Amino acid sequence: MELIIFLIIGALAGFAAGLFGVGGGTIIVPLLFIVFTQMDYSPDSIMHLALGTSLATIIVTSISSLMAHNKKGAVMWPVFKNLAPGLAIGCFLGAGIAGQISGLYLQLIVGVFLLWVAYKMFFGGKKQVVSHADDVNGANTGLPSKPKQLAAGGVIGIASAIFGIGGGSLTVPYLTRYGVVMQKAVGTSAACGLPIAIAGALGFMFFGMQQQVDVPNTIGFVHIYAFLGISIMSFFTAKLGAKVAHILSPELLKKCFAVLLTVVGCYFLFKGLL
Repeated sequence: MELIIFLIIGALAGFAAGLFGVGGGTIIVPLLFIVFTQMDYSPDSIMHLALGTSLATIIVTSISSLMAHNKKGAVMWPVFKNLAPGLAIGCFLGAGIAGQISGLYLQLIVGVFLLWVAYKMFFGGKKQVVSHADDVNGANTGLPSKPKQLAAGGVIGIASAIFGIGGGSLTVPYLTRYGVVMQKAVGTSAACGLPIAIAGALGFMFFGMQQQVDVPNTIGFVHIYAFLGISIMSFFTAKLGAKVAHILSPELLKKCFAVLLTVVGCYFLFKGLL
């Protein structure tokens, strides 16, 4: 029964990964939180397990989503190369920070963060769009210098570990703010999810083992069965989500993205405050 639940979560998360470029974490984290709560795991470990397992599954979903978006020419590889080192280092360190924060505070932090991102997606960002040629070549996109992109990657990496959502909730707004069209931002965000997920999963495993988590079928703060079930299904559904992303208009996609973040953010706030 548990495996079936994890497969269903994987199907939903994979579709979201391809559609929004968020690695599916915005769905995986709250659903795993509910499932782990019903399994009577320690309240002090539930949120950390949800975050660590979410990042581990994003390794698979980001690869699938990345391949689909790359076929559409939607990945800005020069920008990815600038962001990736900071993303990886920041996410590993962020896992250590998350391990020192209580589960209740993590819920509230994630909830507030998602509502803020949703607001920025509705009302923020520049109006102009980057031309197709400049976008593909990664030149003249209006993005900051390489050192500033590296620093931005570090900040996004730290936040990604604390929120367990693959960085898309920060990477997408970051790119669209500087004029990158939504489809390109989503595609590049999908690529950025890979170094975030690998570093974050390793971090949560390492720091979780240091705390000697007493939960069956886990390595540190990563639940192995949940990882396998979600990864298997999400690998396939991420491709479907990516296809839908290229059918919808950029503005509609941005609004759908913001609505999803609003719903999940409200869930965590209400759950944490009750």
